[in-house]
Amino acid sequence: MPKLSIKDLDLAGKTVLIRVDFNVPLSRDGKEITSDKRIRASLPTIQYALEHSAGVVLASHLGRPKGKPNPAMSLKPVAARLSELLGRPVKMAPDSVGEEVLKLKPAPGEVLLLENLRFHPEEEANDPAFSRQLAAIADLYINDAFGSAHRAHASTVGVVAALPIAAAGLLMDKEIEWLTRATKTPEHPCVALLGGAKVSDKIEVIQNLIKVVDKLLIGGAMAYTFARAEGKPTGKSLVEEDKIELAKQLIHDHPDKLVFPVDHVVVREIKPGAAHEIVTDIAPDQIAVDIGPKTIEKYAQIIRSAKTVIWNGPMGIFEMPPFDQGTVALARAVAESGAISVVGGGDSEKAIKSAGVSDRITHVSTGGGASLEFLAGIELPGVAALTDRA
Repeated sequence: MPKLSIKDLDLAGKTVLIRVDFNVPLSRDGKEITSDKRIRASLPTIQYALEHSAGVVLASHLGRPKGKPNPAMSLKPVAARLSELLGRPVKMAPDSVGEEVLKLKPAPGEVLLLENLRFHPEEEANDPAFSRQLAAIADLYINDAFGSAHRAHASTVGVVAALPIAAAGLLMDKEIEWLTRATKTPEHPCVALLGGAKVSDKIEVIQNLIKVVDKLLIGGAMAYTFARAEGKPTGKSLVEEDKIELAKQLIHDHPDKLVFPVDHVVVREIKPGAAHEIVTDIAPDQIAVDIGPKTIEKYAQIIRSAKTVIWNGPMGIFEMPPFDQGTVALARAVAESGAISVVGGGDSEKAIKSAGVSDRITHVSTGGGASLEFLAGIELPGVAALTDRA
């Protein structure tokens, strides 16, 4: 890890501002948390700081309040749940900055949760004055919100300039370690499994990973842009016409690495319960919605021989069973491979859960957008801003 970690710091008697990702799903009235997974993910870092005699100030956004206070997006329910999980009181600040907040500065062993950062438009604008106000309560800064590390906001980048040291939290450390290991120094054979709707969403990922992987398995709707590039029939499947030439170039440059579906689950209309069949060639009135059984077996065989598997994106219309079968089957194959497996967030994570194999995956990222940019080789502003270990 090239950046300082919380473990490198002397926290005793210091006030630590920790950027966490408490962007949790809430009930419609904003009073109940429907999943506390993100709160639990931050616990090791918070507990580490408390055990090392720091006063802890926690900062997060929640939802998209559009730069103004919105009671339905208050972090108050998070403070209550966090207090239960930590087994100690968590003070709730009336705002994220200002004199009233500074008066609540926590003593060692105490926890203060700031109100939703995005109640202020200056947060997303990375406003320097707002960054300095945020920093005023703390001696040190820790970023443990990997899911927000691809955003250059006041709480992820701007605040760093106003504090002497900025280090990674334990969750951030873990994310960077596994994603770096998978993309920079993987054990071979290394296999990437990429799905999703559009080539345009994954082009940088393909171009970056193709340099390190032995095989890159393509699924999801983006497979049909490649199919069209190969001159194969795609029916009414989603094809990005403006990306066909690019797909042709990738196929030409990497014929031995790129692997495409050999059969498809197709429908004539995308709707729950739609009649479907398995085909090798897609007819003009058909739409491909998942990879077929021969493709599942072909991909699973490649995955089983791998020592590193990187996965981002579903193989079909995952949210509409039974068109999730390809994705779920490959989730099981990844788990059974025994390989080091690094999985991006979003639908890939849901597939891992559906297949019941979460505990057999090496690392499931907590940041969908951030992990995608990392896989694409893009430097994340929230990581770049941290203090270099050297």
